[in-house]
Amino acid sequence: MAIMLFKLRFVPEDEAQDIRELLSDNEIDYYETSAGVMGISLPAIWLKNESQLEQARKLINQYQEQRAEHARHDYENQKMAGTTKSVLDMFKQSPGQFIGYLLAIIALIYFSVILFLNLGN
Repeated sequence: MAIMLFKLRFVPEDEAQDIRELLSDNEIDYYETSAGVMGISLPAIWLKNESQLEQARKLINQYQEQRAEHARHDYENQKMAGTTKSVLDMFKQSPGQFIGYLLAIIALIYFSVILFLNLGN
């Protein structure tokens, strides 16, 4: 019986490709399902052989730990170099878009809260 190993929804393509290569390199038999035409199905990597589940999970966990460590290292390097983006940097880059998003957020909060405030009247 097939076992779901790794959900692919919201996973970056480079990470999904790395997982596929990792499984193939370690001769783990798997198949993949897509989200389908409407995007409502479950995109995932499934194991064909249940006996390989422990090995596959171990490999994926090790990969994700390495990926997380690499991301932390990249962030620290950007922070030291002063290239990380702050809110002020985003405003400077595109003030019109920033103000538009800010107004949309304020309107959303206003219309969400005003309904509850008017319930007592």
